[in-house]
Amino acid sequence: MPALTAPKRKADAARLAERLAHLRDVVRASATDRPGVYRMIGDGGEVVYVGKSKRLRTRLLSYFRAEFPKDKGARIVREAATIEWSYVPSEFAALLEELRLIKRLRPRFNVAMKRDARHYAFVRVAGGVAPRLTVVRGSGAGERGGVFYGPFVGAERVGDALRELGDALGLRDCTFDSRMRFSDQPDLLVLPPRTPGCIRHEIGTCLGPCVAAVRAEVYDDRVRQARAFLEGRDDEPMERLREAMQLASDEMAYERAAVLRDKLQRLEALHEQFARLRFAVESLSFAYIVPGYEGEDRFYLVRRGVVRAELPSPRTPDEWEGLRLECGRIFGTEGARTPRAVSTVPAHEVDELLLVSSWFSVRPAELQATVSADAVGTLWAQDDR
Repeated sequence: MPALTAPKRKADAARLAERLAHLRDVVRASATDRPGVYRMIGDGGEVVYVGKSKRLRTRLLSYFRAEFPKDKGARIVREAATIEWSYVPSEFAALLEELRLIKRLRPRFNVAMKRDARHYAFVRVAGGVAPRLTVVRGSGAGERGGVFYGPFVGAERVGDALRELGDALGLRDCTFDSRMRFSDQPDLLVLPPRTPGCIRHEIGTCLGPCVAAVRAEVYDDRVRQARAFLEGRDDEPMERLREAMQLASDEMAYERAAVLRDKLQRLEALHEQFARLRFAVESLSFAYIVPGYEGEDRFYLVRRGVVRAELPSPRTPDEWEGLRLECGRIFGTEGARTPRAVSTVPAHEVDELLLVSSWFSVRPAELQATVSADAVGTLWAQDDR
């Protein structure tokens, strides 16, 4: 049997080498060194990989110099029957298009979303009639329903802080499919007397919505407090811990006071991290002017860290008026310098928010190319002169 497979392996290797040589010749003859996005397409038409580069031709040719199987690029290009690409005006445009294609096509060789999952975490508030707080790694785009807060750095630290928040407010942490039964909701069937079934309720860290130990309105009020804390509007959970810590100290229960101090510090760290997020997102609302390849300049209207519109750089009074109207639609009458308070990040916006935030964090000088929405008219006047 091995003697029979050797010729086949040799023939397959020859066909692969011929195909790779053909793809390389196509790239050499057709691709240009300018910003662009490319797609590696397999035999059945499946897009197996999406990538971008500010120098497209150079990037594509690098795949054919990669060493197999050590280099990821060599493994990807061996799966490609064809390579397609499209040009965009700038590196920023390439980043946006790559992200949007990955989210739409979900190519199996792309790991961008998995990479985010290792570094970022989000707090999700969901769970029907008795919501619970959970930590979601990555964007949470695969989760159904709920409200997302974040992104936060360090899923494990966020999880620890979230447990402290849940304990302070008495919120449940049981599974989503656990049956909830509030004390003020009549049952159709006569139930036997309640027996201990929630350990956290028995030790006083959960209100016990699963054992009919709390009214619905009380639990809902605690959920509102949790959301207000995550939104930076209420410090009540930290105040509860401070009071308990002071009481333990007054009673000379120093070990308990030390435990409560550690709990408080974890909550304070979560609170401060979200405050920094709010500041960052509120700062990422402006018109961003990006010079493009061979004069293809673009205006990106960024609101709360997400690109809401992209327009060619205006050249006529009518185009300037169109830009001004679009700014009004996206930013409202108050302009970009006073966006509405950040409370949540919709799941479908998270990946782009991370991309835009990272872009300006790595390239802070790019902020000099931004203007508030209400300053667009000033640019119009300067251009008119």
